[in-house]
Amino acid sequence: MEATRVAVLGRGLVPAGEPVLRGDDRGVLHGDGLFETLHLRDGGPWLLAPHLARLRAGAAAIGLPLPPDGALVELLDAVRAGWPPETEGALRLVCTRGPEGGGPATVYATLGEVPAVVRLARRTGVTVATLPLGVAARARPELGWLPSGVKSTSYALSTAARRWAQRSGVDDVLWVSTDGYVLEGPTANVVWLRGGTLSTVPAAETGVLPGVTARHLLERAGELGLAAAEHLPTVPDLHEAEAIWLTSSLRGPAEVRTLDGTPRPSSPLTPRVQALLNFPRRVSRLPGSGGRTGAG
Repeated sequence: MEATRVAVLGRGLVPAGEPVLRGDDRGVLHGDGLFETLHLRDGGPWLLAPHLARLRAGAAAIGLPLPPDGALVELLDAVRAGWPPETEGALRLVCTRGPEGGGPATVYATLGEVPAVVRLARRTGVTVATLPLGVAARARPELGWLPSGVKSTSYALSTAARRWAQRSGVDDVLWVSTDGYVLEGPTANVVWLRGGTLSTVPAAETGVLPGVTARHLLERAGELGLAAAEHLPTVPDLHEAEAIWLTSSLRGPAEVRTLDGTPRPSSPLTPRVQALLNFPRRVSRLPGSGGRTGAG
């Protein structure tokens, strides 16, 4: 496995172990920053334009100045130069507010291999439990001061949920609002099939992160002979769905095989969905993995 690469805006690739962030960087101290994770396939970043658009929308929401897109693309090109095209990559672009007391934003990119356990989830699916989030489904967008739907580097809530999942013996969770609606996972959107329609949760109405992979899938639903829609599901709605997937940039569409302890049959549509998005299902053997899967 190739070591993780790091490139910094204005410096290019930096040697392993060389400092990248200042100790007083607000991205480290306060989680004051944004990031995007892109799937590197065949040597190139997949869905680059919508990822950059989501990053820029998030930056506008929190007042974070960003360099031009051209500079960001050059940074991504620098970190991926010479990457083996046959190797799936996890390409991350990170932008923080920079050091305390003012100064330019800190912008850097990292690149490493997509973990085998993430790739395995495409083939075996994931086990999922619902977890109360403690807010009403439509509460966050109604708060004018609270930026919602941004991919923040402040990941305490997500990591807490994933620790809970690990303690509970499941691969992932789906957050549920106080009024009973399923919203999203810590690192994934939810997409489900029912009655010939692929659906996902409306981001503008709920403040969930607008998923690049989920949106791309719904835009191509017609190629599968399906309609596309956005609406809020309850947990019973998902139990009645013909198929459920968690979608993310690295994991792609991973089918939910168990929801709150209830097994679900494998959907014959899953291979077609993954093929539509060109996500490979091949995976290397995982020594000592125990079959557990992680979020992408």
